[in-house]
Amino acid sequence: MRHIIRHLFFALVIAALASITTGIAAAAFVTPQSQLPVVTSISPANGALVGIAHPVTVDFATPVADRAFAERSVAVSAGPQLAGTYSWNGDRELVWTPSRLLPVDAQFAVRAGNAHTQFNSNGGTRADADMSAHTFTVFIPGQAPRVMPASMGKSGHETPVGTFPVLQRQPHVIMDSSTIGIPVDSPDGYRLDVYYAERLTWGGVYVHSAPWSVGQQGHSNVSHGCINLAPADAEWYFNNVGIGDPVTTHW
Repeated sequence: MRHIIRHLFFALVIAALASITTGIAAAAFVTPQSQLPVVTSISPANGALVGIAHPVTVDFATPVADRAFAERSVAVSAGPQLAGTYSWNGDRELVWTPSRLLPVDAQFAVRAGNAHTQFNSNGGTRADADMSAHTFTVFIPGQAPRVMPASMGKSGHETPVGTFPVLQRQPHVIMDSSTIGIPVDSPDGYRLDVYYAERLTWGGVYVHSAPWSVGQQGHSNVSHGCINLAPADAEWYFNNVGIGDPVTTHW
């Protein structure tokens, strides 16, 4: 009997030590939630309706020291959690970009630290810019595709290739070549009033009305990187596109 009691005692001691060791190891790899700065905003806003390429942006109240921890705190789901990539604009703004286009007509839940929000996707309007065929084709579910002549970036100012969400819709914007390193008074410079514009990159790539290049649209690429459309086509696209709708550019 004494032999059995001794074995039970040693078994309990070993189990207790294992539990303590596991707890210490777990504590060493868990960063307390209190170290994550307060989330001040999430975009899309709660209840927003957006296109199927819309990124999720999380703004923090103070600079984020542990970016990896902040990224792990963000989850976007539509039932199952969605895959995406992370990037930073400065030290307070985290951007989650979906690895593939979002499901259409779906509801999404976003968690960022202790903050939560929801948004919805639209029916899946998208556009295709073919730089070889010089066309801009818009696909709206339930409608025939609309194919429009277009002109994209010329040699040395090529339109970037990829899929880009519409970031802003601007009925009027002044485009100044000095913002992309070309002096306004140089032979290639410009300062123009542009209408029916959709921003695709923060670097200055837009889809917009370009009455000055109508003769080249459908035939050659003459822009400084933007997608040029005839005024009537640009107005139609402006009235039918939503924030977050994808535009895919390719050769």
